[in-house]
Amino acid sequence: MKQHVVLIGLPGAGKTTVGRLVAEQLHAGFVDVDTILVRKEGKPIAMIFAEKGEVAFRELERRETDAVLASEPAIITPGGGWAAQAGALESAKPRAFVVYLKTKADTAAGRATPEGTRPMLMGEDPVARMRNLLKERAEFYEKAHAQVDTERKAAAQVADEVVRLAQTRAGW
Repeated sequence: MKQHVVLIGLPGAGKTTVGRLVAEQLHAGFVDVDTILVRKEGKPIAMIFAEKGEVAFRELERRETDAVLASEPAIITPGGGWAAQAGALESAKPRAFVVYLKTKADTAAGRATPEGTRPMLMGEDPVARMRNLLKERAEFYEKAHAQVDTERKAAAQVADEVVRLAQTRAGW
């Protein structure tokens, strides 16, 4: 029986890019939770964060992710902080195969910074902020069913690894 595949990791780990490629290869639906929130709230993630605060944003994110997990199996990419919310992984793991896209903080900061839409990275030193995020979140990310190292790999290579895992461990 097919399970959802949920990609977790730091902002800039490649969740959205890899998720789209995986969905394409598996002929599966792709759900980017941030995109759903932007559409429903009618504003960018940074603005939702600024207006409602992180706690409210995380609750919105959690509700949307839970709703997606209750539907047809798909490739799902929640935001980078979703996995670090109390109970999020524990709730998802029985219904989904969770893959941690592991990347170094410096690499993730370099990939994430240009977008300027990542509220947890706004400020003077995005690399230092990313290192702090990794320190705070690593223990949660490491609870995933599997890890794929993204360092020095093209998105297509990472996607191929995730596809192989999904086929062997999540019924795809």
